Amino acid sequence: MVAPPPERPRRLVYLGTPDVAVPPLRALHDAGFEIPLVVSRADKRRGRGSGLSPSPVKALATELGIPVTTDVDAALEVDAELGVVVAFGRIIKPHVLERLPMVNLHFSLLPEWRGAAPVERAILAGDERTGVCLMAVEEGLDTGGVYRREVVDIDPDETLDELRGRLVDIGADVLVAALGEGLGPPVPQEGEPTYAEKIRPEELEIDWTRPVRDVHAVVRLGGAWTTFRGRRLKVHRTARVPDGPALAPGHIDGRHVGAGDGVLELVEVQPEGKARQAASAWVNGARPTPDDRLGG
Repeated sequence: MVAPPPERPRRLVYLGTPDVAVPPLRALHDAGFEIPLVVSRADKRRGRGSGLSPSPVKALATELGIPVTTDVDAALEVDAELGVVVAFGRIIKPHVLERLPMVNLHFSLLPEWRGAAPVERAILAGDERTGVCLMAVEEGLDTGGVYRREVVDIDPDETLDELRGRLVDIGADVLVAALGEGLGPPVPQEGEPTYAEKIRPEELEIDWTRPVRDVHAVVRLGGAWTTFRGRRLKVHRTARVPDGPALAPGHIDGRHVGAGDGVLELVEVQPEGKARQAASAWVNGARPTPDDRLGG
């Protein structure tokens, strides 16, 4: 049985790891909540021969003078009223939830896109909206009732970093407001759930036979790539072209590239072994011929 949260908790344990979990922690601290402990992942080694680096959340907690641990059970030892979870990345065991109620800031409109990559999957699916949910943590995967929900429109050209940044800022405000004003009873999730698995590396290879919308969505995630003359070419930004030239998938005409049902314009690319650059500069240097194409 999961413990119920108090209406207006003031003493919190914060559980989070990556960059997206930093603004909510800072917002709670700035709002005057007591945070006797932060739980985050263990330090990681960055690069060969380099020292250990803390997670972004641990780095902020250290800056703020908050003790940090990797042990979730330690959350039970500081007389906290509530645990706040943001992109923690680890399963919280039932015996902890039985003694310490927890809420989770999740970046989707639950039950849509439960799981690890909700913003990425919303972009790939062509969703026109997403949002932020403050939900109760249960033993199931993102199944808890929702305390607060904020709907956000997705711009069709918005990148993952841009959209996620907006959601994080909105989520921090939602979290502080909900805890300050009172959580109230959670509303059970309704509707058919969808699941947001992590993005696999192979999903970032551009398939130029796919529709323009699909190719543009992959590029918006960041890390998209294709090949040109047998070498990898990262594609950082594209633009949709309503009336471009007729091109077969992968074929190039200046900055225009054919896709399955239309044309995209290359905006920013990165040839293998070189820096990011405007696509116009790449075209001027590479000088694609009519026989060249992107992809296999």
